[in-house]
Amino acid sequence: MVRFKNRYVLCELVSEDPRCRHCIEDRTLGLVVRDAIARVHGDYGLACCSISFTVKYLNAYTGTVLLRCRKDSYGLLCSALPFVRYLESRAQRYPCFLNTLHVGGTIRTCQKFLIQYNRTQLLRLLQNCATQEERQCIQKSLLSCSLTEEQSQSGDEEEDDGTE
Repeated sequence: MVRFKNRYVLCELVSEDPRCRHCIEDRTLGLVVRDAIARVHGDYGLACCSISFTVKYLNAYTGTVLLRCRKDSYGLLCSALPFVRYLESRAQRYPCFLNTLHVGGTIRTCQKFLIQYNRTQLLRLLQNCATQEERQCIQKSLLSCSLTEEQSQSGDEEEDDGTE
């Protein structure tokens, strides 16, 4: 049995319009990237990249995108990413571009890079603070962030304990 090797391309979605990030879906982004590959490399490039191309992860709030493609064709994918100029969602076009951050062999290496990248971005943000008050405000907001599971309001999703 032969294992097909993949490459994971970690990108950042950069847009001036904040509505762009909230309206994006992985299917829409995949279609836009495939369109860019077809424009740059033609039918041959599209066929090579489409074999195992998927959008593995998309975070609409941070603009982080993880794309998977075959090892043989990741060069075609990376060379076509700068030609993504807009995202189309709900009959509106939002100007944006994809900034390639890292290319890795596994999702785990991309996660490790993303953690380190976010740490350096946070340090840059804290160094650019004009006053100590701004710095403390940012640190306080980061420390107050937590992920909690919200209870449903309607009661439709109650736990099933097996009794009827």
